[in-house]
Parts: sequence; C-alpha cells; structure tokens
Amino acid sequence: MTDQTQSIRQLDDAQVATHLNDLVLVLMDSVADGAAISFMHSLTQAEAERFWLQDVASAVKRGDRQLFGAFVEDRLIGTVQLVTGMPPNQPHRAEISKMIVHPEGRRRGLGKALMEAALDAARGAGKSLVTLDTRTGDVSENLYRKVGFLPAGIIPDFAYDPDGAARHATTYMFRYL
Repeated sequence: MTDQTQSIRQLDDAQVATHLNDLVLVLMDSVADGAAISFMHSLTQAEAERFWLQDVASAVKRGDRQLFGAFVEDRLIGTVQLVTGMPPNQPHRAEISKMIVHPEGRRRGLGKALMEAALDAARGAGKSLVTLDTRTGDVSENLYRKVGFLPAGIIPDFAYDPDGAARHATTYMFRYL
C-alpha cells in the first residue's frame, strides 16, 4: 500500500451509503483490534450499518456533523467526524468524534491528515475551540498532541475496553484555533 494515492474527502449523507461496506469494515476491524471507540467486541455488522446509516448519516444530513474519509486509491480506510451541532451556549465549539483508521492503514499519516481536515472545517465553520476525549495512554493521544491538542483532565474508569475485561481512563483534550 505504500505507493498508492491517498486523499481525504468530506462525505455527505448519501456517500455514507455509497461507502457503507468500507465504513463497516473500518469500524468492525478497529474494534476487533482493540480501539476504544464506544463499541464492544460483540459489535455486529447490522449494528455497525445502523450506526453509519442512522446515527452518522442523519446527523450529517441535518448539518450537525461533518464526516471525513481517508482513502487509499478508492478504498475508504479511515474516518473522523467533526460535531458542529452544539448547545446554544457553545456556538464557538466543535468536537472531534470517532477518529478511526483501519489497522491496515495505520502509520501512513492518514490520522494526521484526517485531523487536519477536521480542524480546517472547524475554522471554516467559525469555531474557535475544539474538544475530544481519548483512552488515556492510547497511541491516538500522541497524534492529538502532535496536532496541537492539550490535556484538560483525566477521568478514571470512564469506559470498558472493547473486550469488556477492564475499564480504562479517558483524557479530555482541547485545542484553540
């Protein structure tokens, strides 16, 4: 995969259905690989499809969320979401959600490129603060620091690992634009 063309594209709600197979594969394989992204190893294909088609596509259609895909050639291999539909007292803020790169696509700069696209979109939407949370000590925490996020605090026992064997802490992070 090293000499293949990589690109980051913003996806609309209809493109979620177009790329559904890849989106499901990215989500399911990442959870199976231990990614702490709100799902458990018991995640089924039907649940993954419902997440992308109902939860994500509908939020994108409403304009509450922007979805970006990382492509290698024409295969979607990673995603990140920028949540822009915030409460009335937080119009200046956006949130990063579900930063996922398929295990086969990691260590290629796709995560950084996805984050930069999301941050550019936040600027374009007039946001001045972006927040996120990540499993404390996860490799993604280093990525977030490299693109300018700072830790705000750690909550112990925040969520179960995907295998359900243990709970992990989460680190809340922020970045001004």
